[in-house]
Formats: sequence, C-alpha cells, structure tokens
Amino acid sequence: MNMKLRLILMNFLQFAVWGAYLTSMGRYLASIGQGETIGNYYAIQGIVSIFMPALIGIVADRWIEAQKVLSLCHILAGGFMLWAGWYGLTAGDSFNGGTLFLLYSVSVAFYMPTLAISNSVAFTALKSEGLDTVTNFPPIRVFGTIGFICAMWFVDFTGFQNTSDQFIVSGMLSLLLALYSLLFMPHCPTGQGGSKSLVESLGLKAFTLFKEKRMALFFIFSFLLGVSLQITNGYANTYIGSFEAIPGYEGLFFVKHSNLLISLSQISEALCILLIPFFLKRYGIKVVMLIAMFAWVFRFGFFGLGDPGSGVWLFILSCIVYGVAFDFFNVSGGLFVDESVNPSMRSSAQGLFMMMTNGLGSTIGSLAAQAVINANVFSQPLAAQEAGWRASWYMFAAYALVVAVLFWILFRYKHQPAK
Repeated sequence: MNMKLRLILMNFLQFAVWGAYLTSMGRYLASIGQGETIGNYYAIQGIVSIFMPALIGIVADRWIEAQKVLSLCHILAGGFMLWAGWYGLTAGDSFNGGTLFLLYSVSVAFYMPTLAISNSVAFTALKSEGLDTVTNFPPIRVFGTIGFICAMWFVDFTGFQNTSDQFIVSGMLSLLLALYSLLFMPHCPTGQGGSKSLVESLGLKAFTLFKEKRMALFFIFSFLLGVSLQITNGYANTYIGSFEAIPGYEGLFFVKHSNLLISLSQISEALCILLIPFFLKRYGIKVVMLIAMFAWVFRFGFFGLGDPGSGVWLFILSCIVYGVAFDFFNVSGGLFVDESVNPSMRSSAQGLFMMMTNGLGSTIGSLAAQAVINANVFSQPLAAQEAGWRASWYMFAAYALVVAVLFWILFRYKHQPAK
C-alpha cells in the first residue's frame, strides 16, 4: 500500500476516535443526570495533556518503537473506553458517576499522547520515503479532520450521541487503529531522544522564555485564550439538546441532529487553515491573534443569541467563525513560537505553548465554565434554564472580549512583511 495512503488512513482513524465522543459527550452526561460534572470530563483531558505526552514520548524516543507505542496506547485507551461505554449501558440503578469518570480518565490519559506520537510516526514514515514533511504532511493531516467529522455524523445519525454507545464506537475505532499501526506503519527506530534529561524532555527549560517580556505576554495570553478552547465542545451539544424540553422546539431537525450542526465547526476549521499563510504574511501575528480572539467573542455570542428554530442561522454563523477562532490561534501561535525562539529550544517552546493552551488553559476553562453553567442552568428550575444558558454564553463572550482588548493594548509587535 502506498505510504501516503497508509498515513491518510492512520490520521483518519486517529481523529475519528476523538470525534466519536468529544462534541456529544456533554449531551449524554446531561441526559443521565451528570450535567454538573461535564466540565470535569473535559478538564481531565487538559490535566493529562500537561505530562502524559512528554512521558510517553520519552518511552518512544528511548525504548520502544513509536509505531508500537502508538498501538499500545490505543489498546489501553480503547479498552478502557469500551469498558466505560459498557458500564454506562449496563449499570442501571447501580450507576455511579465516579466509576464512569475513572474509566474515561484512564482512557484519555493514554489517548492524548497518541496525538503527538501519530505525528512522529507520520514524519518518520515520510522521511523514510524521501518526502518533504512540510509539503506532504498537511494534506495528509486534513484527513484527520475528515475522520473526526465522519465519526460525529455516525454517532448523530445512529442516535448514539444520547447514549454511552458513543464510547463503545470510540473504543472500537481505537482498537482498530492499534492493530492497523502494528500491521501497516513502518519501523520507527528508538534512540532519537538522545541523552536529554527529564527536565529537557518535559520542556521545562522553555520557562526561561518568561524572562523576555514579549514572550511572557504571549504565553500568558495563550493561557487566557486557551480557557475558551473546550467550552463549546463540552456544552454546545448539551445546550442545543436542552431545547427538546421547550415547547415549539421539540422534534426540530437540528435539535435531534445537533452533532451534524456542530460538525460545521470542524469543516470550517479544515478550510480556515488555508487562510493562515495569507493573513500572517500580510498582517502579522498580532492582528491574526486578535482576529482569533474576537472570533471567540462571536462564537459564544452567536450561541447566546440563536436557537435551533428561526435563529438557527446564528448557530451556523457561530460554527463558521469557529474555524477562525481555533486555527488562527493554535496554528499561528505555533508558527510565531517557532520563529521567535532559538532553534535549540523550539521543541520545548512548542511544548510550553501546548501546555499553556491545551493543558492549563483548557483545564481551568472547563472547570470555570462548569461553575458558571451550574450556577446559571443546572441549579435552576427547568423554566429558567433557557435564560441561564443564554446568560452563560454572554458571560463567555464578555470574557473573550476582555482578553482581546487587553492583548490589543499590552502585546507589542511590529510586523515586518518582508521577514
């Protein structure tokens, strides 16, 4: 099989595993009376992302080939995710939220490192074929987003977004990828980690970048914007599903198929990647980051203003701007870090950027959003919950607006188009 095709299938499965539950899990949890714990499920992803990728990366660098590490991680992640799904289906009256959370947490602890390991496998495979990674990897990576969307659509049209079957789908895909990695991924030699210390491997030396004011501000604002990253993943589907209880909205197409609607966000994300080179070259990192920050304002604001009936166009607009909000921040931020630090520290700096955004920022954002929604929604009587949802979205929009304005004022950067 052609190497590019093998990598396309790997990326498709890698992100299909995640797409099977990431945007629909909140709706399922709310339906079984666990709505007040949704934030914990998204926060644990951020917590394990702080240390697990680095620890598993050390194993892949020093002792076990990366393709075997990828397979092993997916066996463990898939097994525990299957267990979580089966528990949700069979526990009945003896259901315990803590047990489901524990099984889920162990699963994501082994899944999150595979996002980096799968990239490492792909880069090694492309180089072994004499192919340029910069040119050949992005078109391959797009199929990861396509896999994510396909999994979203599958759990939507099967009705699994309302049940723990979505975990079973994810677990089966994970086990399939574990087998696929062993059979079709090339040998990735160990020993590439050299003699780096644990401190270096974890990227902790990059914290010296905080001595430079501009980089310190950049990482601080990366954290502040990272707070927004998982809010709509956790609560958009839950919010749209809540309209089932409101007269006049029950039975509407997008209430039943909310995951289909939300998948427009991922489609927008795939397309907006193509805009980044033009905007970065023409306007520079500060303007691009500001665009991302204001896009988050609209992302949340449109959710607060819209509804799945006559106001569904506002939901659609929210999904469209998500591509700008996510890509212009994550991708452009990574490029800025790459050009701003010493080459000897690039990997560590990228690790710090991910730690501040998808680690600390995402964790605190998930927990803070949970507190806001618990106060405005889940602690309120049913009749008051719609207003509570809208108030929550407006609060998230206001937060994003404050961050954008502060970044505009405090972050100094002079764009040099020629550079």
